[in-house]
Amino acid sequence: MRSKLASLSLLAAAAWAQSGRVDPQSTMDITFPEDSPVSVVSAHWGDSNVSARGGAMLLDLHTSLSLRNSSQRRIRGITLLVKAQDVTPGGKASVSVPSLNVAPGESFPIRIDLRLLRPLQGGGGAMVKVELDGVLFEDLSFFGPNTLNSRRSMIVWELEARRDRQYFRQVLDRYGAEPLRKAMIESLGHQTDRGGMDARVAHAGRSTNAGGERSVQFAFLEMPNAPVEITGGKVAVSGDEVHAPRITMQNLTDRPIRGIEVGWMVKDTNGKQFVAGSVPLDVILAPRQSTTVAQDTALKFSQPNGQPISIGSMTGFVSSVEFSDGRLWIPERSGRVMTASPEEQRLSEMYRNKGLSAVVEELRKF
Repeated sequence: MRSKLASLSLLAAAAWAQSGRVDPQSTMDITFPEDSPVSVVSAHWGDSNVSARGGAMLLDLHTSLSLRNSSQRRIRGITLLVKAQDVTPGGKASVSVPSLNVAPGESFPIRIDLRLLRPLQGGGGAMVKVELDGVLFEDLSFFGPNTLNSRRSMIVWELEARRDRQYFRQVLDRYGAEPLRKAMIESLGHQTDRGGMDARVAHAGRSTNAGGERSVQFAFLEMPNAPVEITGGKVAVSGDEVHAPRITMQNLTDRPIRGIEVGWMVKDTNGKQFVAGSVPLDVILAPRQSTTVAQDTALKFSQPNGQPISIGSMTGFVSSVEFSDGRLWIPERSGRVMTASPEEQRLSEMYRNKGLSAVVEELRKF
């Protein structure tokens, strides 16, 4: 059933094939469950556009939502599913907002900046649907269908946020404001030196441009106190994609493991180093078990500005491990080699834009 507070439908008679700005009266639909812990305050679609592309519509969404915490617990993260259709690639995406600290009754903004494809003959109903995939609370409890496995991702982000807030708070408490300033500057420098990159599963099976592939052996960085040891592996590399990764690993603990995420450090053919996002591996490991994971998938790496990259070499590291009881392991900060966590990025940007006093005030809220 659709909640009256959490459902917003803007209906229109605009033709599907028309191009131009999406009219505020166009068909948009936000549907949250009846017992949702968040409700819709407002939605503004005025900066979104639609255009014809071949036999499809390209929806360029630039949308602002305002949601309210309708629960009695603080919200730490939220993930929304945004879809124009379910079948064709490019028809749906997600928006996740970690590092929240929303008290009961408070409102908070969410930006949706996405491009989606929808067939021109899409039929009636909503042009774009926004659904709730999950909400993470302060006690790490979760609400939502979790169709995107967002629960795992949001808990990892929250554990990283707690780790990094604790580190910066300890710098402040033990050494004072000026060492904290130095830590913020070092964080910004680290983020600049190691350019960010997105890693995502492009498709199953081999790439159509497989003729240019080369086999690359890659190393794994050892993470202190990691519950999994990865001894090596190889991939086939073609341009900005890697295909059919094979990774050999061992569970070093007496607890069964049901999920692992691997982060990647990539050097392009010019020697510039990037740190990419984590990619989940389909693996189940019994205690002390060793295995080789072979995936018939392609991973595509891209820079945030959309510039192509030619992969020269790769190094992997374990970025998180999920045990069968639902508990998660993340690397210690002293052994952290990945890109800055969402929380560290938020704090360092706060320092850049608002100064040290704003960061000090923020750290003392927790």
